[in-house]
Amino acid sequence: MSCDQSYPFPQVFLVDGHGGSSQHSAQQPNLVPCWSFPPPQERVKSRGKSRGFMGVSPCLAMIVLMLFLLVFAALGFEAFQIYKMQMELKEMKKLEPETEFITAEKQIGGYEPELQRQSKDDRPAAHVTGRIETKTFPGTLRWEPKARPAFTSGGVAYQVEDGSLQVNESGLYHIYSRVELIFKNCDPTSSFLHSVSVRQTGHSPLKLMEAYRAGFCSKELRHSWTTESYLASALKLQKYDKVYVTVSHPQLLSHAHYANFFGLYKI
Repeated sequence: MSCDQSYPFPQVFLVDGHGGSSQHSAQQPNLVPCWSFPPPQERVKSRGKSRGFMGVSPCLAMIVLMLFLLVFAALGFEAFQIYKMQMELKEMKKLEPETEFITAEKQIGGYEPELQRQSKDDRPAAHVTGRIETKTFPGTLRWEPKARPAFTSGGVAYQVEDGSLQVNESGLYHIYSRVELIFKNCDPTSSFLHSVSVRQTGHSPLKLMEAYRAGFCSKELRHSWTTESYLASALKLQKYDKVYVTVSHPQLLSHAHYANFFGLYKI
């Protein structure tokens, strides 16, 4: 039997039965069978090579690396989306129109017409306030159209001859009016009428809103009493319509400019 000579194995000596004769036996000694095994160190090295770096298999290392890459990619994408949203919000703030703020100032009377830029985008609007009259007009109330906080814009014109507001654009308008009256000798029978009307070309005046107030005085002895009326509504107006306000007792109107006002604006 042949044997792999690349691995060492223990030597075998045959001793003859003649007790130390100097002559060697003429017979061929029998061969002893041997098996080859890899050395322990070589087996350990082969197992180490199959486990990869630091005892981790290459396949498992690749999977972990891919997971890390996916996590970092997701974080980067989220950061990009947040940055994009922030930039869009900044652009929206820069382009945000100021019409809502101006409209609110118009309603509360804090808007200055001289600071308004004349442009085609100006909304038709007007706000006029009460003023002290030396004479009483039996038809419609007269107003102050220029002194702050009064204003007119967008083609709306104040008509001095009849105290009306004329619109130069057809559309839906919000119309409002407030009056305050002071009854010096108020009694339970005291009352007044407050109305808003429109005068159209070729037509008779049309009443848009009306309020009748009565029973606001106490039943005690006659004394001074202050009462008010407010009217507001969204109504359609045609080009060149004139809107005006009437009250049954104009001589009793309060002289405070903030107590009596009249206005409209296009919705």
